[in-house]
Amino acid sequence: MAELDLGTQCDEQHCRQLDFLPFVCDACSGTYCLEHRNKDAHGCSGVLLRKEPVQSERTSSYSCSYQSCKAIELVPIICLDCNKHFCLRHRHQSDHDCEKQEVSKSRSVVIQQSIKEGAVKRTVPVKKGRSGAKNDVTAAKVALMKLKLHAVGDKSIPQNERVYFQVFLPQGNKEKSRPMFFCSKWSIGKMVDKAASVLNLRNNNNILASKKLRLCHSESGDVLPMENTLEWCITRTDCPLKNGTTVILEYLDNDCLTLGTTSSYME
Repeated sequence: MAELDLGTQCDEQHCRQLDFLPFVCDACSGTYCLEHRNKDAHGCSGVLLRKEPVQSERTSSYSCSYQSCKAIELVPIICLDCNKHFCLRHRHQSDHDCEKQEVSKSRSVVIQQSIKEGAVKRTVPVKKGRSGAKNDVTAAKVALMKLKLHAVGDKSIPQNERVYFQVFLPQGNKEKSRPMFFCSKWSIGKMVDKAASVLNLRNNNNILASKKLRLCHSESGDVLPMENTLEWCITRTDCPLKNGTTVILEYLDNDCLTLGTTSSYME
Protein backbone atom coordinates (compact mmCIF):
# COMPACT_ATOMS: atom_id res chain seq x y z
CA MET A 1 0.00 0.00 0.00
CA ALA A 2 1.48 3.42 -1.02
CA GLU A 3 2.31 5.93 1.71
CA LEU A 4 0.18 9.07 1.81
CA ASP A 5 2.12 12.30 1.16
CA LEU A 6 0.56 14.37 3.94
CA GLY A 7 1.97 17.14 6.18
CA THR A 8 5.22 19.11 6.08
CA GLN A 9 8.26 18.99 8.29
CA CYS A 10 9.07 22.07 10.45
CA ASP A 11 11.95 24.12 8.98
CA GLU A 12 13.41 24.72 12.45
CA GLN A 13 16.81 22.96 12.28
CA HIS A 14 16.50 21.12 15.60
CA CYS A 15 12.81 20.27 15.28
CA ARG A 16 11.86 18.78 11.84
CA GLN A 17 8.49 17.71 13.29
CA LEU A 18 5.92 16.53 10.76
CA ASP A 19 2.91 18.84 10.99
CA PHE A 20 -0.35 18.25 9.11
CA LEU A 21 -1.42 21.91 9.56
CA PRO A 22 1.86 23.83 9.14
CA PHE A 23 2.25 27.60 9.53
CA VAL A 24 3.95 29.74 6.86
CA CYS A 25 5.97 32.77 8.16
CA ASP A 26 5.06 35.98 6.35
CA ALA A 27 8.59 37.37 6.85
CA CYS A 28 10.92 34.54 5.76
CA SER A 29 8.32 32.28 4.00
CA GLY A 30 9.46 29.23 6.01
CA THR A 31 7.11 26.47 7.14
CA TYR A 32 6.86 25.77 10.87
CA CYS A 33 5.02 23.70 13.44
CA LEU A 34 2.76 25.10 16.17
CA GLU A 35 5.66 25.46 18.62
CA HIS A 36 7.91 27.38 16.24
CA ARG A 37 5.34 29.45 14.35
CA ASN A 38 6.30 32.74 16.10
CA LYS A 39 9.20 34.73 14.60
CA ASP A 40 11.11 34.79 17.88
CA ALA A 41 10.73 31.01 18.26
CA HIS A 42 12.46 30.19 14.96
CA GLY A 43 14.88 33.18 14.88
CA CYS A 44 13.27 34.65 11.80
CA SER A 45 15.86 35.95 9.31
CA GLY A 46 13.31 38.32 7.77
CA VAL A 47 12.94 40.24 11.05
CA LEU A 48 16.73 40.57 11.45
CA LEU A 49 17.00 42.16 8.01
CA ARG A 50 14.27 44.69 8.81
CA LYS A 51 15.93 45.76 12.07
CA GLU A 52 18.85 47.50 10.32
CA PRO A 53 19.33 50.94 11.92
CA VAL A 54 18.06 53.91 9.95
CA GLN A 55 20.20 56.98 10.16
CA SER A 56 18.28 60.20 10.76
CA GLU A 57 19.44 63.72 10.15
CA ARG A 58 20.62 65.46 13.29
CA THR A 59 19.38 68.98 14.00
CA SER A 60 21.06 71.37 16.37
CA SER A 61 19.24 72.01 19.63
CA TYR A 62 20.05 74.11 22.68
CA SER A 63 19.03 73.09 26.19
CA CYS A 64 18.13 75.70 28.80
CA SER A 65 20.86 76.11 31.46
CA TYR A 66 18.44 77.22 34.18
CA GLN A 67 18.39 74.75 37.11
CA SER A 68 15.79 72.01 36.41
CA CYS A 69 14.32 73.57 33.23
CA LYS A 70 14.15 70.97 30.44
CA ALA A 71 13.12 73.32 27.62
CA ILE A 72 14.98 73.00 24.30
CA GLU A 73 15.28 75.72 21.66
CA LEU A 74 16.20 75.26 17.98
CA VAL A 75 18.14 78.54 17.92
CA PRO A 76 20.74 79.75 20.45
CA ILE A 77 19.56 82.31 23.01
CA ILE A 78 22.66 83.40 24.90
CA CYS A 79 22.84 85.66 27.93
CA LEU A 80 25.33 88.43 27.09
CA ASP A 81 26.55 88.47 30.70
CA CYS A 82 27.11 84.81 31.65
CA ASN A 83 27.32 83.43 28.04
CA LYS A 84 25.00 80.49 28.79
CA HIS A 85 22.09 79.16 26.68
CA PHE A 86 18.54 79.71 27.96
CA CYS A 87 14.99 79.20 26.74
CA LEU A 88 12.63 82.08 25.92
CA ARG A 89 11.13 81.94 29.40
CA HIS A 90 14.48 82.30 31.20
CA ARG A 91 16.43 84.56 28.80
CA HIS A 92 16.39 87.65 31.06
CA GLN A 93 18.89 88.07 33.90
CA SER A 94 16.18 88.25 36.55
CA ASP A 95 14.50 85.10 35.16
CA HIS A 96 17.59 82.85 35.40
CA ASP A 97 19.30 84.43 38.47
CA CYS A 98 22.30 85.43 36.36
CA GLU A 99 25.60 84.81 38.14
CA LYS A 100 26.90 88.06 36.64
CA GLN A 101 23.92 90.06 37.87
CA GLU A 102 25.95 91.59 40.69
CA VAL A 103 28.05 93.34 38.05
CA SER A 104 24.91 94.62 36.34
CA LYS A 105 23.55 95.81 39.68
CA SER A 106 26.48 98.17 40.06
CA ARG A 107 25.48 99.79 36.78
CA SER A 108 21.90 99.85 38.02
CA VAL A 109 23.05 101.80 41.08
CA VAL A 110 24.69 104.38 38.80
CA ILE A 111 21.47 104.68 36.75
CA GLN A 112 19.32 105.02 39.86
CA GLN A 113 21.64 107.69 41.23
CA SER A 114 21.39 109.55 37.92
CA ILE A 115 17.59 109.32 38.03
CA LYS A 116 17.55 110.58 41.60
CA GLU A 117 19.83 113.53 40.82
CA GLY A 118 17.81 114.40 37.72
CA ALA A 119 14.58 114.28 39.71
CA VAL A 120 16.00 116.62 42.35
CA LYS A 121 17.09 119.12 39.69
CA ARG A 122 13.78 119.05 37.82
CA THR A 123 11.43 118.97 40.78
CA VAL A 124 9.83 122.34 41.51
CA PRO A 125 7.46 122.43 44.50
CA VAL A 126 4.02 123.66 43.51
CA LYS A 127 1.37 124.42 46.08
CA LYS A 128 -2.09 123.37 45.03
CA GLY A 129 -5.38 124.08 46.61
CA ARG A 130 -7.76 121.35 47.62
CA SER A 131 -9.86 121.77 44.47
CA GLY A 132 -6.78 121.63 42.20
CA ALA A 133 -5.58 118.36 43.72
CA LYS A 134 -9.06 116.88 43.42
CA ASN A 135 -9.24 117.85 39.74
CA ASP A 136 -5.86 116.18 39.08
CA VAL A 137 -7.04 112.93 40.67
CA THR A 138 -10.24 112.98 38.60
CA ALA A 139 -8.30 113.69 35.39
CA ALA A 140 -5.93 110.79 36.13
CA LYS A 141 -8.88 108.41 36.66
CA VAL A 142 -10.49 109.49 33.38
CA ALA A 143 -7.18 109.03 31.50
CA LEU A 144 -6.78 105.53 32.98
CA MET A 145 -10.33 104.57 31.96
CA LYS A 146 -9.64 105.66 28.37
CA LEU A 147 -6.44 103.62 28.30
CA LYS A 148 -8.23 100.50 29.53
CA LEU A 149 -10.78 100.76 26.69
CA HIS A 150 -8.18 100.52 23.93
CA ALA A 151 -5.07 98.98 25.54
CA VAL A 152 -3.48 95.84 24.05
CA GLY A 153 -1.38 93.24 25.86
CA ASP A 154 -1.18 89.67 27.13
CA LYS A 155 -4.77 88.73 28.02
CA SER A 156 -3.56 86.00 30.39
CA ILE A 157 -2.32 88.65 32.87
CA PRO A 158 -4.66 88.81 35.90
CA GLN A 159 -6.65 92.03 36.18
CA ASN A 160 -5.13 92.92 39.55
CA GLU A 161 -1.58 92.71 38.10
CA ARG A 162 -2.20 94.85 35.00
CA VAL A 163 -0.51 98.26 34.71
CA TYR A 164 -1.53 100.59 31.87
CA PHE A 165 0.64 103.03 29.90
CA GLN A 166 0.44 105.16 26.79
CA VAL A 167 3.59 103.88 25.06
CA PHE A 168 5.31 106.38 22.74
CA LEU A 169 7.17 104.63 19.91
CA PRO A 170 10.73 105.41 18.69
CA GLN A 171 11.02 108.54 16.56
CA GLY A 172 10.62 107.84 12.85
CA ASN A 173 7.77 105.33 13.23
CA LYS A 174 4.51 105.97 11.37
CA GLU A 175 2.52 105.24 14.51
CA LYS A 176 3.15 107.77 17.29
CA SER A 177 1.89 105.86 20.35
CA ARG A 178 -0.21 102.91 21.47
CA PRO A 179 -2.04 102.17 24.75
CA MET A 180 -0.75 98.94 26.32
CA PHE A 181 -0.87 97.00 29.59
CA PHE A 182 1.86 94.93 31.25
CA CYS A 183 2.22 92.66 34.28
CA SER A 184 3.53 94.39 37.42
CA LYS A 185 5.70 91.29 38.13
CA TRP A 186 7.58 91.57 34.82
CA SER A 187 11.08 92.97 34.51
CA ILE A 188 11.60 96.10 32.37
CA GLY A 189 13.47 93.89 29.87
CA LYS A 190 10.46 91.61 29.50
CA MET A 191 8.21 94.65 29.02
CA VAL A 192 10.45 95.88 26.19
CA ASP A 193 10.40 92.47 24.47
CA LYS A 194 6.61 92.23 24.75
CA ALA A 195 6.07 95.76 23.45
CA ALA A 196 8.44 95.13 20.52
CA SER A 197 6.53 91.95 19.63
CA VAL A 198 3.06 93.54 19.79
CA LEU A 199 4.10 96.79 18.04
CA ASN A 200 6.28 95.05 15.39
CA LEU A 201 9.41 96.98 16.42
CA ARG A 202 12.95 95.90 15.59
CA ASN A 203 14.53 94.35 18.69
CA ASN A 204 18.27 93.63 18.56
CA ASN A 205 18.86 93.70 22.31
CA ASN A 206 20.73 90.36 22.12
CA ILE A 207 23.18 91.70 19.51
CA LEU A 208 26.15 93.37 21.18
CA ALA A 209 27.01 95.91 18.44
CA SER A 210 23.43 97.09 17.78
CA LYS A 211 21.55 99.95 19.39
CA LYS A 212 19.30 98.70 22.18
CA LEU A 213 15.55 99.22 22.48
CA ARG A 214 15.07 100.88 25.89
CA LEU A 215 12.11 102.03 28.00
CA CYS A 216 12.41 105.60 29.31
CA HIS A 217 10.63 107.69 31.92
CA SER A 218 8.46 110.25 30.10
CA GLU A 219 9.12 113.05 32.61
CA SER A 220 12.81 112.68 33.47
CA GLY A 221 13.87 110.94 30.25
CA ASP A 222 15.98 108.49 32.24
CA VAL A 223 16.49 104.94 30.97
CA LEU A 224 14.80 102.38 33.24
CA PRO A 225 17.11 99.51 34.35
CA MET A 226 16.27 96.36 32.36
CA GLU A 227 16.71 94.01 35.33
CA ASN A 228 14.35 95.87 37.69
CA THR A 229 10.67 94.94 37.87
CA LEU A 230 7.80 97.20 36.93
CA GLU A 231 6.52 96.85 40.50
CA TRP A 232 9.80 98.33 41.80
CA CYS A 233 9.55 101.28 39.39
CA ILE A 234 6.02 102.01 40.62
CA THR A 235 6.75 101.80 44.35
CA ARG A 236 10.04 103.71 44.49
CA THR A 237 9.92 107.12 46.16
CA ASP A 238 11.91 109.18 43.63
CA CYS A 239 10.27 109.83 40.25
CA PRO A 240 8.03 106.70 40.20
CA LEU A 241 6.08 105.34 37.24
CA LYS A 242 2.33 105.74 37.64
CA ASN A 243 -0.48 103.56 36.35
CA GLY A 244 -2.21 105.35 33.45
CA THR A 245 0.70 107.64 32.54
CA THR A 246 3.17 107.59 29.61
CA VAL A 247 6.49 105.87 28.85
CA ILE A 248 8.81 106.14 25.84
CA LEU A 249 10.48 103.43 23.73
CA GLU A 250 13.65 104.48 21.90
CA TYR A 251 16.79 102.98 20.34
CA LEU A 252 19.84 104.06 22.37
CA ASP A 253 23.52 103.21 22.74
CA ASN A 254 24.24 100.58 25.39
CA ASP A 255 25.95 103.07 27.72
CA CYS A 256 23.28 105.78 27.38
CA LEU A 257 21.58 106.54 30.71
CA THR A 258 19.11 109.24 29.70
CA LEU A 259 17.02 110.13 26.68
CA GLY A 260 17.45 113.87 27.19
CA THR A 261 14.49 115.90 25.96
CA THR A 262 11.12 114.13 25.87
CA SER A 263 8.89 116.97 24.68
CA SER A 264 9.31 116.06 20.99
CA TYR A 265 7.57 112.70 21.59
CA MET A 266 4.50 114.35 23.11
CA GLU A 267 3.94 116.91 20.37
